[in-house]
Amino acid sequence: MAMNNDNKHLWIVGGGIAGMAAAAFAVRDAGMSGSQVHILEELDVEGGSLDGAKSPAHRDAYVTRGGRMLEEEAYQCVWDLFSTIPSLEDPDVSVTDETREFNSRIRTHAQARLIDGRHRILDASDFGFSVRDRSELSRLMGTPEHLLGSKRIDEMFDPHFFTTNFWQMWRTTFAFQRWHSAAELRRYLLRFAQEFSRIHTLSGVRRTVYNQFDSMVVPLQRWLVAQGVDVRLGTRVLDVDFSGTPETGRRATCLHIQDADGSRRLELGPDDYALITLGSITADSTYGGNDTVPELIRDRRDQGWSLWEKIARKADDFGRPMSFYGNVDEHKWESFTLTMHDEALLRRITAYTGNEPGTGALMTWIESGWHLSIVVPYQPHFPDMPEDTYTLWGYGFEIDREGDYVRKPMARSTGREILTELVRQLGFDDLLDHVLETTDVTTSMMPYASALFACRAPGDRPEVVPDGARNFAFAGQFVEMPDDVVFTVEYSVHAAMLAMYTLLGVDRPIPPVYQGMRDPQVAARAARTLLHAGGDD
Repeated sequence: MAMNNDNKHLWIVGGGIAGMAAAAFAVRDAGMSGSQVHILEELDVEGGSLDGAKSPAHRDAYVTRGGRMLEEEAYQCVWDLFSTIPSLEDPDVSVTDETREFNSRIRTHAQARLIDGRHRILDASDFGFSVRDRSELSRLMGTPEHLLGSKRIDEMFDPHFFTTNFWQMWRTTFAFQRWHSAAELRRYLLRFAQEFSRIHTLSGVRRTVYNQFDSMVVPLQRWLVAQGVDVRLGTRVLDVDFSGTPETGRRATCLHIQDADGSRRLELGPDDYALITLGSITADSTYGGNDTVPELIRDRRDQGWSLWEKIARKADDFGRPMSFYGNVDEHKWESFTLTMHDEALLRRITAYTGNEPGTGALMTWIESGWHLSIVVPYQPHFPDMPEDTYTLWGYGFEIDREGDYVRKPMARSTGREILTELVRQLGFDDLLDHVLETTDVTTSMMPYASALFACRAPGDRPEVVPDGARNFAFAGQFVEMPDDVVFTVEYSVHAAMLAMYTLLGVDRPIPPVYQGMRDPQVAARAARTLLHAGGDD
């Protein structure tokens, strides 16, 4: 049971999945009416980084900047939220039930997880560990986080570890670089220990029927609107005023807003609450097309970080955004979406891998200069796709290095050049001219794509509900929640649930953070896998 929330208003800064989830929890679990809940979103669409849309580069093409893999055991807050949200196409079926039913039919079992430079599919079940690799991996998992501090991953391992198949799969599945936070890698290893025995097939992955914008954001958006939630697009929050101290109690007192009518102040009354989303991994994203190259923006033009910067100056425990956006070259990567206007390339990939669309997972060319990976989703990936139109998504992890066939960095390559490199990495040279004629490529440059993995120190990320906070909380991927892992939809939804339940007095348990190593059976399987999954030659 929640507190009496009849006269309260909730102002949510940011319409990404965290803000939308918070609105849903306020209505569903805290008993607020939709008219009391207000979402302020600076873009003209909700969903934040959980996107999927028509391409800005081509009229008949599509784009997703990224995709989030879901997982049954570890995503309890996500499944809880969407268990009461009707699916896109059937109001009698929840998004959670729809997703589970879909994955019972379309099962992930990758047969081409790793590929070498001669187009050979490798035996990814051979992790390639040395005795030292196993020892160092075990040591990292067993080291308390506070002892790791701001150490990098490559400070914890011998160079051989980074040549193993395990590292190639883990890094591309979750987007780790060797200079990222060792503490964050440790959290991932513990949180996803259940994936050790299936990382080479990614059979633990759960996917939505369509891209996650259409399968998750749109249904949630419809539900919120049906509840009367006030969604204000094109509304930027420039600053937030606070009063009080941690000892006496702190309150958010005013939101400084800019919209089509200009700048103004929104004073928060004694019964008002604020949830503030911090930072953005898709800030300053740019797009390119077949014959253009997306610009790499380094000077934070779209203000995606500016609100947190202003807030952080007001209290020592409101975080340090510079720790995350400060080094673009360590965090940038580039993704691409192919819109194929016939199925020739799709058929050839299916024959090559043995995976029908939607049943495979990331395919990674471990020796490629750009360190390319792609995934072929179940088709259609967008509900409005015409017949004979198909998509696949990929990304490069080493975009400043020279390609193997296109002798220039990925970051300076056009869409057609990236497509050429991909087709030749596949060994489908005979198909190249046809694919170039029938495919549109949309590229996306993201300066902060993996900024949330930056080496961090205590205090770099603020608590969801800071000490003494009476009416405000923070959310998104740059807040601190012990044991949980960033770069997941679960993290955003979990933070939103924690914020709403705490501020609004919801007497309902939050699902505990799942850690596989606390399950004796999972821990035993993980240990056997780490001990026996190839290597030690």
